Amino acid sequence: MSKSSISFWLLLILSVAPSLAAHPGAHDRDLEEESVTAEKKWTLVIHGGAGSMVRDSMPPEKDAAARAGLTRALEAGSAVLKKGGTAMDAVSAAIMIMEDDEHFNAGKGAVFTYKGINELDASIMDGKTLGAGAVTGARYTKNPILLARAVMEKSPHVMLSREGADEFSREQGLEQVNPDYFATPERWRQLEELKAKKLGWYDVDLKYGTVGAVAVDGAGNVAAGTSTGGLTGKRWGRIGDSPIIGAGNYADNRACAVSATGAGEFFIRLGVAHEICARMRMLGEDSKVAADHVLKEMALLGGTGGVIVTAPDGTATFSFNTPGMYRGKATSAGDKMVAIYGDE
Repeated sequence: MSKSSISFWLLLILSVAPSLAAHPGAHDRDLEEESVTAEKKWTLVIHGGAGSMVRDSMPPEKDAAARAGLTRALEAGSAVLKKGGTAMDAVSAAIMIMEDDEHFNAGKGAVFTYKGINELDASIMDGKTLGAGAVTGARYTKNPILLARAVMEKSPHVMLSREGADEFSREQGLEQVNPDYFATPERWRQLEELKAKKLGWYDVDLKYGTVGAVAVDGAGNVAAGTSTGGLTGKRWGRIGDSPIIGAGNYADNRACAVSATGAGEFFIRLGVAHEICARMRMLGEDSKVAADHVLKEMALLGGTGGVIVTAPDGTATFSFNTPGMYRGKATSAGDKMVAIYGDE
């Protein structure tokens, strides 16, 4: 190497040495920080049912209990996502909290059928793989969302029902409880009132207490889960939308994740959850436009209820055509909220 070449490289090293000394490893740290930021970007949205909830008729203690339950569910799901966990795990964690809370119509506190039985429905879907699992009419599994997930992960099927679902649950070692665990005095009162007043086919207070969660994790994968006790006084083995993939629950990384609550027959007829995802994927609509459009269509048929939606980019929305919906949202950016009424 010539002396002129050596001199050139010495000058070059000396010119950059001060900046390297002042900021050792700065470039590496920038890359690391960008990576961590990307990994931690997540969104979680939950609901605890939609219906005729209005401020003037909601007892303060019931308002407070619902908000506390929603907050606990958000915290459970958020804890998973903060640690880099999957959307599937976050959805499961959030829903389990609401299934264990008797203020919601899922798990403990589920409504009674006309014959005075608690029958539980649930479904879950992974937007990355389009894997899905669902159960209907389960009676002994403490957390039906875990049974739905077991159907997805441990069986060749998508949906199991009644005695078969219960048998599969025992085989998988899921926690079993006596059916009395799910019963509460308030749900029994609602059944008795419906029977005494002959109020018709639906919940005595028109509150659809289904719970659900949708999430997108740091890897950009979405998931959705839904769990319910159905409708007060339901008969003849009635099945609503909650355990039906495409109606009350759907997730697809190409579009979004959706969980629904409301008059299930109408959600089934329109395939509401899938319809919202299809509009987002095929028409390029954002979550709010797609959800509002589909719920407007459903309203024209006479259906009421609501949905929660999140997309792989973290955007999310609530949409409902009832006076209120128990709902909440948390994000990696620090956003956190719970709400009940339409004006919140």
